[in-house]
Amino acid sequence: MADISPLLPVSSSDGSSDLTGQATCRRPIKVVVSIFFGLLTVGLFAALLIRNNGSVDYVDVHENERGSLASMAFEKAENLKPVSRGLAAGVSEKSNWVFGGDLPDYPWNNSMLSWQRTAFHFQPEKNWMNDPNGPLFYKGWYHLFYQYNPNAAVWGHIVWGHAVSKDLIHWLHLPLAMAADQWYDKNGVWTGSATILHDGKIVMLYTGSTTEGVQVQNLAYPADQYDPLLVHWVKYPRNPVLVPPPGIGPNDFRDPTTAWLTSEGKWRITIGSKINKTGIALVYDTKDFINYEMLDGLLHAVPGTGMWECVDFFPVSETENNGLETSINGPGVKHVVKASLDDDRHDYYAIGTYNDRNGTWIPDRPNIDVGIGLRYDYGIYYAAKTFYDQNKKRRVLWGWIGESDSEAADVKKGWASVQVIKRQLKPRFLHLQNMFIM
Repeated sequence: MADISPLLPVSSSDGSSDLTGQATCRRPIKVVVSIFFGLLTVGLFAALLIRNNGSVDYVDVHENERGSLASMAFEKAENLKPVSRGLAAGVSEKSNWVFGGDLPDYPWNNSMLSWQRTAFHFQPEKNWMNDPNGPLFYKGWYHLFYQYNPNAAVWGHIVWGHAVSKDLIHWLHLPLAMAADQWYDKNGVWTGSATILHDGKIVMLYTGSTTEGVQVQNLAYPADQYDPLLVHWVKYPRNPVLVPPPGIGPNDFRDPTTAWLTSEGKWRITIGSKINKTGIALVYDTKDFINYEMLDGLLHAVPGTGMWECVDFFPVSETENNGLETSINGPGVKHVVKASLDDDRHDYYAIGTYNDRNGTWIPDRPNIDVGIGLRYDYGIYYAAKTFYDQNKKRRVLWGWIGESDSEAADVKKGWASVQVIKRQLKPRFLHLQNMFIM
């Protein structure tokens, strides 16, 4: 018979079991549990101190000049009240109000903040950026203009920054395209759009804020149409070309779209506005981008949506996934209307039918109309703008990400905001009133 004693407990001379092995196993468990509850108690006590004092000291471990590690204690954080930027000038709020109330001014340093620079999202070399403006592909280069403050990492003193790229990833930063140097844009060179004409020339319409704070539409064009980088721009000497029409407030008339051709051979644009709490898109026809005729009706209006900014209007195919040039219309083509709502700072769009004869647009499904239905993105995303990329026959979507850093952190970083990674719009599932955005 096999010896089973190795499988049994070892007995002592008095018949009792030796429990030394079991006790040895239990002691480490007790020690671990004791340490865990001890650390938990310390953590709760620290949290209580932070709550009572409203701030905490921070320690940063960094490399000194000799490459060794050193510790540096920071002063206690102070609470800063968010500052409103933009509303007084007649545009949407540009400060970060996500968290509301007082924001703690944490003692960031360059070592802690430098890693936030992006690799694929476009951003200027420094300072504040917001709306993308006038994107286009021209003579082998992708161009992006953008709202830019050359003086600080907060909104204000807005001019047009400019950068070019061969692949929409690697960018060459160019000199400012347009400065706020005329009476009609002295308070800001605001959002605008580019149109490529029949002969390949470019015109740019943009909103300027006058010395009196009135929003007007202005014309600009390249100083040298043969320059692929479009470095220098000229403002039309008799600007503005459009002023707020009767019944529209001086701060409720902004952001002209890319123009498209009508069946009569005229160019047509739309501009965002509002009447009371109804968001609207005004419509204008022109032959020369200098003289304009305002249509009697509106492109579209949605009650309760408030001011429409950065309106976009473009065609999509019901049968193909390729993008369409902005003037395309006819059988198998639907049109998208997109608006950025000043009231809630989100971008909404809807798909519908455009009537070329009277310049109106009707949503296919009114229950998900502009401002009450679909959004381009459900994160921090605003002031989106598309352009037709004739190089790859696609429609590319840009958008501004305001991020959620405090203004104090932005100032210490030395920059604020990024553009989205570019997306291609594909009208798949069009019958579901959605677009595939990739």
